[in-house]
Amino acid sequence: MSLAILVVLVLGIGAGYFMPADLSAFIDSASSYMLLILLFSVGIDMGLNKEVFTRIKELGFKILLIPFGVVVGSLCGGVLTALLVKLSIKEGLAISAGLGWYSLSGILITEAGNPVGGTIAFLANVFREMLTFIVVPFIASHLNYYCAIAPAGATAMDTTLGIISKNTNGTIAVLSFVSGVICTLVVPVLVPIFL
Repeated sequence: MSLAILVVLVLGIGAGYFMPADLSAFIDSASSYMLLILLFSVGIDMGLNKEVFTRIKELGFKILLIPFGVVVGSLCGGVLTALLVKLSIKEGLAISAGLGWYSLSGILITEAGNPVGGTIAFLANVFREMLTFIVVPFIASHLNYYCAIAPAGATAMDTTLGIISKNTNGTIAVLSFVSGVICTLVVPVLVPIFL
């Protein structure tokens, strides 16, 4: 599946390069509807598994440990990367605080007067999403299901939820959704704080 996703992505890049510009609005609209269908399908799968909701009630506040770990891990990665590539710590934190939400973090950093940082944030978060599609099957089968949520960051509630759900189970899919929602909510707070 990971290879198929990579091949489809490369074919998409090639098609986008040669595609007439007037088709982009249609593609944008079609991809939004496909994402909604994907989320609806994952929702049906979650709803069919009644014990998932019982398990979530049992977990209580522990459910917040996953998004907390994702945020802290991402920020630590941002600091380490900033030190390795000679960026300021502040910049590394702002870039990594995007948590995979490339369309927002890149814009926030660019509008704050750092177009290079905005571009890096955009690319880093796009690559994070692409890598999630590739590494989740491996992580789910070789580490554990909970760890499979982490690479997705904010996208764990939408674009990467399908791959997480496919490679784990209903309980993890719900935890993934919750983690993605929480990560999405903290991005607009964290990025400006670090800027």
